[in-house]
Amino acid sequence: MTVILDAGALVAAERRPGGLLAILDELAVNGHEVPAVPSTVIAQVWRGGRGRQARLGKWLSLCETVVLDHDAALRVGQLLAATRTTDVVDAHVVDSASQGDVIVTSDPLDIAKLAKTAKKRVSIIAL
Repeated sequence: MTVILDAGALVAAERRPGGLLAILDELAVNGHEVPAVPSTVIAQVWRGGRGRQARLGKWLSLCETVVLDHDAALRVGQLLAATRTTDVVDAHVVDSASQGDVIVTSDPLDIAKLAKTAKKRVSIIAL
């Protein structure tokens, strides 16, 4: 099982790294793999890496990046159409997850709606 981090999780890592670190430590003990971050999430939060984002850069170097390729873009678009929503990043977060994965998010209601529509049984940890 993989832990997928959304933009809210990365912002939380910048502001209060101990909270996210504690969550990731607990998940690692329970057999989860290296955290994954969709490339659209990185684009949403990355502003250059200097100053306060130096910590974020370090976090990202420890994560796997899930790229939004052509096939994923088609699935994300179909998921947005099915849910009548427009947040490409949230839809990519859900598309990046497999059955049984964990999504760490600051937007649990939208993620749950997208996951339900995508028929993905995931655990959601709200920050």
